[in-house]
Amino acid sequence: MSLPRIAVDAMGGDEGVRVMISGAALARRRHDKFKFLLVGDEPRIKAALEDHPNMSAASEILHCEGVVAGEERPTQALRRAKTTSMGLAIEAVKNGDAGAAVSAGNTGALMAMSKLALRTLPGIDRPALAGLMPTLEEQDVVMLDLGANTECDARNLVQFAIMGAAYARIVFGTDRPRVRLLNIGTEDTKGTDVLQEAASRLRAASGLAMQFEGFVEADKLNRGNIDVVVTDGFSGNIALKAIEGTARFVTDLLKSAFTSSIRSKFGFLVSRPATELLRHHLDPNNHNGAVFLGLNGVVVKSHGSATAAGVANAVAVAARLLEESLTERIAADLAELGETRLRENGSAGTARTPAQ
Repeated sequence: MSLPRIAVDAMGGDEGVRVMISGAALARRRHDKFKFLLVGDEPRIKAALEDHPNMSAASEILHCEGVVAGEERPTQALRRAKTTSMGLAIEAVKNGDAGAAVSAGNTGALMAMSKLALRTLPGIDRPALAGLMPTLEEQDVVMLDLGANTECDARNLVQFAIMGAAYARIVFGTDRPRVRLLNIGTEDTKGTDVLQEAASRLRAASGLAMQFEGFVEADKLNRGNIDVVVTDGFSGNIALKAIEGTARFVTDLLKSAFTSSIRSKFGFLVSRPATELLRHHLDPNNHNGAVFLGLNGVVVKSHGSATAAGVANAVAVAARLLEESLTERIAADLAELGETRLRENGSAGTARTPAQ
Protein backbone atom coordinates (compact mmCIF):
# COMPACT_ATOMS: atom_id res chain seq x y z
CA MET A 1 0.00 0.00 0.00
CA SER A 2 1.33 3.44 -0.96
CA LEU A 3 0.61 6.26 1.44
CA PRO A 4 0.21 9.93 0.49
CA ARG A 5 3.54 11.58 1.12
CA ILE A 6 4.22 13.44 4.33
CA ALA A 7 5.33 17.09 4.26
CA VAL A 8 8.13 17.67 6.77
CA ASP A 9 8.98 21.15 7.98
CA ALA A 10 12.72 20.52 7.87
CA MET A 11 13.57 23.84 9.54
CA GLY A 12 11.50 23.45 12.71
CA GLY A 13 12.67 22.30 16.13
CA ASP A 14 15.64 23.16 18.32
CA GLU A 15 18.21 21.56 16.00
CA GLY A 16 16.40 21.97 12.69
CA VAL A 17 17.44 20.19 9.52
CA ARG A 18 19.81 17.56 10.90
CA VAL A 19 17.37 16.03 13.38
CA MET A 20 14.28 16.39 11.17
CA ILE A 21 15.94 14.62 8.22
CA SER A 22 17.48 11.96 10.47
CA GLY A 23 14.07 11.32 12.02
CA ALA A 24 12.34 11.04 8.66
CA ALA A 25 15.09 8.68 7.46
CA LEU A 26 14.67 6.50 10.55
CA ALA A 27 10.93 6.34 9.97
CA ARG A 28 11.53 5.26 6.38
CA ARG A 29 13.95 2.54 7.44
CA ARG A 30 11.21 1.15 9.65
CA HIS A 31 8.48 1.53 7.01
CA ASP A 32 9.74 1.76 3.44
CA LYS A 33 6.32 2.84 2.12
CA PHE A 34 6.83 6.38 3.51
CA LYS A 35 7.44 9.19 1.01
CA PHE A 36 8.30 12.78 1.88
CA LEU A 37 8.08 16.38 0.76
CA LEU A 38 10.96 18.07 2.59
CA VAL A 39 10.33 21.80 2.97
CA GLY A 40 13.16 24.18 3.78
CA ASP A 41 16.57 25.41 2.68
CA GLU A 42 17.52 23.10 -0.20
CA PRO A 43 21.34 23.17 0.19
CA ARG A 44 21.07 22.29 3.89
CA ILE A 45 18.53 19.55 3.24
CA LYS A 46 20.69 18.02 0.49
CA ALA A 47 23.70 18.08 2.80
CA ALA A 48 21.72 16.27 5.50
CA LEU A 49 20.44 13.72 2.98
CA GLU A 50 23.99 12.65 2.13
CA ASP A 51 24.01 10.61 5.34
CA HIS A 52 20.70 8.93 4.47
CA PRO A 53 20.75 7.37 1.01
CA ASN A 54 17.48 5.55 1.71
CA MET A 55 15.70 8.93 1.50
CA SER A 56 16.79 10.03 -1.98
CA ALA A 57 14.26 8.15 -4.09
CA ALA A 58 11.49 8.72 -1.56
CA SER A 59 11.82 12.49 -1.16
CA GLU A 60 11.19 15.72 -3.02
CA ILE A 61 12.59 19.05 -1.79
CA LEU A 62 10.55 22.24 -1.77
CA HIS A 63 13.03 25.08 -1.34
CA CYS A 64 12.18 27.78 1.18
CA GLU A 65 14.47 30.04 3.20
CA GLY A 66 11.88 31.51 5.58
CA VAL A 67 11.68 30.04 9.09
CA VAL A 68 9.16 30.67 11.88
CA ALA A 69 11.07 31.61 15.02
CA GLY A 70 10.28 29.92 18.30
CA GLU A 71 9.38 33.22 19.98
CA GLU A 72 7.38 34.59 17.02
CA ARG A 73 3.74 35.45 17.63
CA PRO A 74 1.19 33.52 15.55
CA THR A 75 -0.19 36.76 14.10
CA GLN A 76 3.28 37.64 12.83
CA ALA A 77 3.89 34.14 11.47
CA LEU A 78 0.56 34.14 9.62
CA ARG A 79 1.63 37.14 7.56
CA ARG A 80 4.64 35.15 6.34
CA ALA A 81 2.91 31.78 5.91
CA LYS A 82 3.52 31.57 2.15
CA THR A 83 7.25 32.19 2.59
CA THR A 84 8.09 29.89 5.52
CA SER A 85 8.82 26.17 5.67
CA MET A 86 6.03 25.65 8.20
CA GLY A 87 3.45 27.49 6.12
CA LEU A 88 4.38 25.74 2.88
CA ALA A 89 4.27 22.31 4.55
CA ILE A 90 0.69 23.01 5.64
CA GLU A 91 -0.17 24.47 2.25
CA ALA A 92 0.98 21.19 0.67
CA VAL A 93 -1.70 19.37 2.68
CA LYS A 94 -4.34 21.90 1.63
CA ASN A 95 -3.42 21.54 -2.05
CA GLY A 96 -3.25 17.75 -1.95
CA ASP A 97 0.50 17.67 -2.56
CA ALA A 98 0.88 15.85 0.77
CA GLY A 99 -1.44 13.85 2.98
CA ALA A 100 -0.09 15.17 6.28
CA ALA A 101 2.35 17.72 7.69
CA VAL A 102 4.87 17.26 10.51
CA SER A 103 6.60 20.18 12.22
CA ALA A 104 8.64 20.68 15.38
CA GLY A 105 8.29 24.46 15.20
CA ASN A 106 6.36 27.11 17.11
CA THR A 107 3.13 25.50 18.40
CA GLY A 108 1.00 28.64 18.35
CA ALA A 109 2.06 29.50 14.80
CA LEU A 110 1.48 25.92 13.65
CA MET A 111 -2.04 25.96 15.05
CA ALA A 112 -2.87 29.36 13.56
CA MET A 113 -1.54 28.45 10.11
CA SER A 114 -3.21 25.04 10.13
CA LYS A 115 -6.60 26.43 11.10
CA LEU A 116 -6.46 29.22 8.52
CA ALA A 117 -5.31 26.98 5.66
CA LEU A 118 -7.21 23.76 6.37
CA ARG A 119 -10.27 25.03 8.27
CA THR A 120 -12.14 22.92 10.80
CA LEU A 121 -14.44 20.00 10.09
CA PRO A 122 -18.19 20.74 9.97
CA GLY A 123 -19.46 20.69 13.55
CA ILE A 124 -16.09 21.56 15.10
CA ASP A 125 -15.67 25.05 16.59
CA ARG A 126 -12.03 24.74 17.60
CA PRO A 127 -9.24 22.29 16.80
CA ALA A 128 -7.59 20.69 19.83
CA LEU A 129 -4.03 19.51 20.43
CA ALA A 130 -4.03 15.86 21.50
CA GLY A 131 -1.05 13.85 22.71
CA LEU A 132 -0.14 10.54 24.32
CA MET A 133 1.10 10.25 27.90
CA PRO A 134 2.62 7.17 29.58
CA THR A 135 0.72 5.17 32.19
CA LEU A 136 1.44 2.29 34.56
CA GLU A 137 0.00 -0.05 31.95
CA GLU A 138 1.41 -0.87 28.52
CA GLN A 139 -1.14 1.42 26.86
CA ASP A 140 -0.76 5.22 26.94
CA VAL A 141 -3.58 7.70 27.55
CA VAL A 142 -4.81 10.32 25.05
CA MET A 143 -5.10 13.82 26.51
CA LEU A 144 -6.59 16.94 24.93
CA ASP A 145 -6.53 19.92 24.76
CA LEU A 146 -2.84 20.43 25.52
CA GLY A 147 -2.66 24.15 24.85
CA ALA A 148 -4.48 25.19 21.69
CA ASN A 149 -7.45 26.82 23.46
CA THR A 150 -7.06 28.58 26.79
CA GLU A 151 -10.80 28.86 27.47
CA CYS A 152 -13.49 26.38 26.45
CA ASP A 153 -17.25 26.09 26.82
CA ALA A 154 -19.18 22.86 27.32
CA ARG A 155 -19.74 22.35 23.60
CA ASN A 156 -15.98 22.58 22.96
CA LEU A 157 -15.33 19.89 25.59
CA VAL A 158 -17.98 17.60 24.07
CA GLN A 159 -16.33 18.02 20.66
CA PHE A 160 -12.92 17.30 22.20
CA ALA A 161 -14.31 14.10 23.71
CA ILE A 162 -15.61 12.94 20.33
CA MET A 163 -12.32 13.73 18.60
CA GLY A 164 -10.22 12.18 21.36
CA ALA A 165 -12.27 8.99 21.29
CA ALA A 166 -11.85 8.71 17.50
CA TYR A 167 -8.09 9.14 17.91
CA ALA A 168 -7.98 6.55 20.72
CA ARG A 169 -9.83 4.01 18.59
CA ILE A 170 -7.04 4.30 16.03
CA VAL A 171 -3.99 4.24 18.31
CA PHE A 172 -5.34 1.74 20.85
CA GLY A 173 -7.57 -0.40 18.62
CA THR A 174 -10.45 -0.28 21.10
CA ASP A 175 -14.06 0.02 19.94
CA ARG A 176 -15.36 2.11 22.84
CA PRO A 177 -12.62 4.15 24.56
CA ARG A 178 -13.12 5.16 28.19
CA VAL A 179 -13.44 8.96 28.38
CA ARG A 180 -13.25 11.23 31.43
CA LEU A 181 -13.21 14.98 32.04
CA LEU A 182 -10.33 16.41 34.10
CA ASN A 183 -11.74 17.88 37.32
CA ILE A 184 -10.84 18.71 40.93
CA GLY A 185 -12.83 15.70 42.16
CA THR A 186 -14.64 12.64 40.88
CA GLU A 187 -17.99 13.43 42.51
CA ASP A 188 -20.79 14.46 40.14
CA THR A 189 -21.25 17.72 42.05
CA LYS A 190 -17.61 18.86 41.69
CA GLY A 191 -16.28 21.31 39.13
CA THR A 192 -17.32 24.40 37.21
CA ASP A 193 -20.63 24.96 35.45
CA VAL A 194 -18.86 24.30 32.15
CA LEU A 195 -17.66 20.88 33.32
CA GLN A 196 -21.06 20.04 34.75
CA GLU A 197 -22.79 20.91 31.49
CA ALA A 198 -20.26 19.00 29.38
CA ALA A 199 -20.67 15.93 31.58
CA SER A 200 -24.46 16.18 31.31
CA ARG A 201 -24.29 16.33 27.51
CA LEU A 202 -21.93 13.39 27.29
CA ARG A 203 -24.06 11.28 29.63
CA ALA A 204 -27.15 12.05 27.55
CA ALA A 205 -25.50 11.31 24.20
CA SER A 206 -26.40 7.96 22.69
CA GLY A 207 -24.84 6.00 19.86
CA LEU A 208 -21.33 7.34 20.37
CA ALA A 209 -18.37 4.97 20.08
CA MET A 210 -17.10 5.78 23.58
CA GLN A 211 -17.80 5.15 27.25
CA PHE A 212 -18.14 8.35 29.24
CA GLU A 213 -17.09 7.55 32.81
CA GLY A 214 -17.39 10.95 34.51
CA PHE A 215 -14.50 12.89 36.05
CA VAL A 216 -10.85 12.16 36.85
CA GLU A 217 -8.42 14.00 39.12
CA ALA A 218 -4.93 14.99 37.98
CA ASP A 219 -3.16 12.49 40.24
CA LYS A 220 -4.92 9.62 38.45
CA LEU A 221 -4.01 10.57 34.89
CA ASN A 222 -1.21 8.02 34.58
CA ARG A 223 -2.79 5.08 36.43
CA GLY A 224 -3.79 3.33 33.21
CA ASN A 225 -7.53 2.74 33.73
CA ILE A 226 -8.63 5.39 31.25
CA ASP A 227 -8.21 5.96 27.49
CA VAL A 228 -9.03 9.65 26.94
CA VAL A 229 -8.77 12.68 29.26
CA VAL A 230 -10.57 15.85 28.15
CA THR A 231 -9.87 19.37 29.43
CA ASP A 232 -9.36 22.96 28.28
CA GLY A 233 -5.99 23.92 26.85
CA PHE A 234 -4.94 26.00 29.85
CA SER A 235 -5.40 23.18 32.37
CA GLY A 236 -4.14 20.55 29.91
CA ASN A 237 -0.89 22.36 29.23
CA ILE A 238 -0.22 22.86 32.94
CA ALA A 239 -0.93 19.17 33.62
CA LEU A 240 1.34 18.09 30.76
CA LYS A 241 4.24 20.29 31.87
CA ALA A 242 3.84 19.11 35.48
CA ILE A 243 3.98 15.47 34.40
CA GLU A 244 7.00 16.05 32.14
CA GLY A 245 8.79 17.95 34.90
CA THR A 246 8.08 15.24 37.44
CA ALA A 247 9.42 12.60 35.07
CA ARG A 248 12.68 14.55 34.64
CA PHE A 249 12.87 15.10 38.39
CA VAL A 250 12.56 11.36 39.10
CA THR A 251 15.17 10.35 36.52
CA ASP A 252 17.61 13.08 37.66
CA LEU A 253 17.07 12.09 41.30
CA LEU A 254 17.82 8.46 40.54
CA LYS A 255 20.93 9.43 38.60
CA SER A 256 22.16 11.55 41.50
CA ALA A 257 21.41 8.82 44.03
CA PHE A 258 23.19 6.12 42.04
CA THR A 259 26.38 8.19 41.66
CA SER A 260 26.64 9.41 45.25
CA SER A 261 28.93 6.62 46.53
CA ILE A 262 30.76 3.41 45.59
CA ARG A 263 27.98 1.36 47.17
CA SER A 264 25.26 3.20 45.26
CA LYS A 265 27.18 2.73 42.00
CA PHE A 266 27.27 -1.00 42.65
CA GLY A 267 23.54 -0.85 43.37
CA PHE A 268 23.03 0.86 40.03
CA LEU A 269 24.78 -1.99 38.19
CA VAL A 270 22.50 -4.51 39.90
CA SER A 271 19.33 -2.52 39.19
CA ARG A 272 20.34 -1.22 35.76
CA PRO A 273 17.78 -3.29 33.76
CA ALA A 274 14.94 -1.83 35.84
CA THR A 275 16.24 1.74 35.67
CA GLU A 276 16.74 1.47 31.90
CA LEU A 277 13.14 0.31 31.57
CA LEU A 278 12.01 3.28 33.64
CA ARG A 279 14.07 5.70 31.57
CA HIS A 280 12.66 4.30 28.35
CA HIS A 281 9.09 4.50 29.65
CA LEU A 282 9.45 8.13 30.76
CA ASP A 283 11.36 9.32 27.68
CA PRO A 284 9.06 11.82 25.89
CA ASN A 285 10.59 10.83 22.54
CA ASN A 286 8.79 7.51 22.83
CA HIS A 287 5.45 9.31 23.04
CA ASN A 288 6.25 12.11 20.58
CA GLY A 289 3.74 13.34 18.04
CA ALA A 290 0.80 15.50 19.19
CA VAL A 291 -2.06 15.91 16.73
CA PHE A 292 -4.26 18.88 15.87
CA LEU A 293 -7.66 17.19 15.86
CA GLY A 294 -10.68 18.67 14.09
CA LEU A 295 -8.99 20.00 10.95
CA ASN A 296 -9.65 19.13 7.32
CA GLY A 297 -6.25 17.47 7.17
CA VAL A 298 -3.63 15.82 9.36
CA VAL A 299 -1.06 18.02 11.13
CA VAL A 300 1.32 16.52 13.70
CA LYS A 301 3.38 18.56 16.16
CA SER A 302 6.74 17.10 17.14
CA HIS A 303 8.37 18.32 20.36
CA GLY A 304 10.92 21.03 19.65
CA SER A 305 13.65 19.15 21.54
CA ALA A 306 12.83 15.75 20.04
CA THR A 307 15.65 13.46 18.96
CA ALA A 308 15.68 11.67 15.62
CA ALA A 309 13.82 8.79 17.29
CA GLY A 310 11.18 11.23 18.51
CA VAL A 311 10.74 12.74 15.05
CA ALA A 312 10.44 9.24 13.59
CA ASN A 313 7.62 8.54 16.04
CA ALA A 314 5.85 11.75 14.99
CA VAL A 315 6.12 10.73 11.34
CA ALA A 316 4.72 7.30 12.19
CA VAL A 317 1.77 8.94 13.97
CA ALA A 318 1.00 11.01 10.87
CA ALA A 319 1.18 7.94 8.64
CA ARG A 320 -1.10 5.89 10.86
CA LEU A 321 -3.72 8.63 10.99
CA LEU A 322 -3.71 8.73 7.20
CA GLU A 323 -4.04 4.95 7.00
CA GLU A 324 -6.93 4.90 9.47
CA SER A 325 -8.80 7.91 8.00
CA LEU A 326 -8.92 9.97 11.19
CA THR A 327 -10.80 12.97 9.79
CA GLU A 328 -13.51 10.74 8.30
CA ARG A 329 -13.96 8.96 11.64
CA ILE A 330 -14.41 12.25 13.49
CA ALA A 331 -16.93 13.48 10.90
CA ALA A 332 -18.93 10.26 11.22
CA ASP A 333 -19.00 10.53 15.02
CA LEU A 334 -20.19 14.13 14.85
CA ALA A 335 -22.98 13.11 12.52
CA GLU A 336 -23.95 10.35 14.94
CA LEU A 337 -24.23 12.81 17.80
CA GLY A 338 -26.11 15.38 15.77
CA GLU A 339 -23.53 17.99 16.75
CA THR A 340 -24.86 20.41 14.14
CA ARG A 341 -28.16 20.51 15.99
CA LEU A 342 -26.32 21.07 19.30
CA ARG A 343 -24.50 24.04 17.77
CA GLU A 344 -27.77 25.59 16.58
CA ASN A 345 -29.35 25.18 20.01
CA GLY A 346 -26.28 26.05 22.10
CA SER A 347 -24.68 29.36 22.96
CA ALA A 348 -21.78 30.88 20.98
CA GLY A 349 -18.38 29.37 21.74
CA THR A 350 -16.02 31.20 24.04
CA ALA A 351 -12.80 29.35 23.31
CA ARG A 352 -9.77 31.47 22.65
CA THR A 353 -6.55 30.55 20.92
CA PRO A 354 -3.51 31.72 22.91
CA ALA A 355 -1.30 34.46 21.54
CA GLN A 356 1.48 31.91 21.34
